[in-house]
Amino acid sequence: MDADFLIIGGGIAGISAAARLSDLGQVILLEAEDTLAHHASSRSAALFEPRYGAQAVVGLSMASEEYFRSIPGVLSPRGLMLVAKADARGAFEHDLKTMEFDPISVAEARAIVPILNPEVVAMAGYAAHAEDVDTDLLIQGFAREAKGHGAQLVTKARVTEIAKVSGGWRVTSAAGEFTAGILVNAAGAWVDQVAVIAGVRPLGFTPYRRSMARIPAPGGLDVSRWPMMFGPGEDWYAKPDAGALIVSPAEEHLMEPHDAWADDMVLAEGLARYEEMVTEPVARLLASWAGLRTFSPDRVLVIGRDVREPSFVWLAGQGGYGFQSCPAASLLVADLIGGRTSELGTDLVAALSPARFG
Repeated sequence: MDADFLIIGGGIAGISAAARLSDLGQVILLEAEDTLAHHASSRSAALFEPRYGAQAVVGLSMASEEYFRSIPGVLSPRGLMLVAKADARGAFEHDLKTMEFDPISVAEARAIVPILNPEVVAMAGYAAHAEDVDTDLLIQGFAREAKGHGAQLVTKARVTEIAKVSGGWRVTSAAGEFTAGILVNAAGAWVDQVAVIAGVRPLGFTPYRRSMARIPAPGGLDVSRWPMMFGPGEDWYAKPDAGALIVSPAEEHLMEPHDAWADDMVLAEGLARYEEMVTEPVARLLASWAGLRTFSPDRVLVIGRDVREPSFVWLAGQGGYGFQSCPAASLLVADLIGGRTSELGTDLVAALSPARFG
């Protein structure tokens, strides 16, 4: 065998798993694109908000916080602001409670974000517990750790064939043929396709497109200290980014796995929802793009050995939680493969296990 562990997928899930597994044996990671983190990982909103998502997702994100705190510069203050019109009180109060916001007055909200329209915004909430994630620093740190332990991170290696062989797996790719004892499926939107190629039953993952636009700082203002803003039910969001704003319609449109791009009409609808809440119109776009957020049937990550084929390991269904959960998710993969008891607890490990799908 060329390696102990072969990982398919070079996004943040695969890269972090490569770092963790490199302590246990020889790792080979295969990424289809020219660079690591090409798809969803390079198009993330890059926010650490551990209260976001289903209960098991929150548990995984909370367990990741200690790792983030241990690396200077990975996290930086951002904050969250929820704003709503008068007719959205029910959704507003739901988000206020579940995401642990403090209600604030519209005047207080405008003191933080002066472009909010007082004639439209009727309610606001604020939370300081959300932080920006330096995604590049995180990716490069995991990649450096993996390579420091001898891992091979191979790009331009689109997988074309996977065969079960004596002692493990043989994977044929554009970069050549590789063998390993354990196969880790961290292929993002393509995880079910990888399973089918490997002869493993797919679990029913669904990729959804999310579009984003970068717009100039409204009114030429300094937006660097503004919080991330969003509407009730997350029907749009806006977040400062390198002196500009990222605005998203926060849509979930079912897609086949592909290199996604923004839908102009959907983007326009999202920008209109944002514009309704502010006094500064959007005059032009600096850029637009889209990413695929891939979910399991219950919208919780799937981490662990396949029920029918234990040498096939799932690390999939990150949805919009990949970066904020990757420290704990990758450690869980290493614990499960290495036969160690996870600090996450049996209930959370079970909630993440592929076994829940039968």
